[in-house]
Amino acid sequence: MTPARATEQFQAGMASLQRGDAQGAVAAFSRSLEHAPDFPEGHIFLGIAHSLTYNIYPALDHLEEAGRLDPDSFAAHYTLAQLNFKLRIPQKGYEAAERALRCVETLEQRKLLTQLLKEERERERNGIARPSFGRPFGRVMLLFTGSALAAAIIFVAAHMR
Repeated sequence: MTPARATEQFQAGMASLQRGDAQGAVAAFSRSLEHAPDFPEGHIFLGIAHSLTYNIYPALDHLEEAGRLDPDSFAAHYTLAQLNFKLRIPQKGYEAAERALRCVETLEQRKLLTQLLKEERERERNGIARPSFGRPFGRVMLLFTGSALAAAIIFVAAHMR
């Protein structure tokens, strides 16, 4: 069971992420983990917040820790795979994707992982290329892409003040 103070700080971190305040999210998630160091979701979101502030090594460390604490966490392994692929570390990305595959519980998770692996294989086959928008996106991909775009816009807008 997660202590109340850790949950409170975790929620503050989520609010900071939603506002586009990645630095504030790092601080809140860090405080959450001070109260509950074995809180996998805290490590996942601290990893995400660190990646948004371009602190890649801490991001990788926290995502790996989340996967270690909860080996059945699709979110931890999927996010780690995604970050490794973006960093062009395909071997580690495929290893994390394989662990995520063992954790799949829903069709949506399977679709997300399949899409991630498809995109990585295309990137490897074609080298670094511009994204193609010639084919329509599926509902899940539109939701995922829209969420990522909204988060990016909020993040940029918050830093332009």
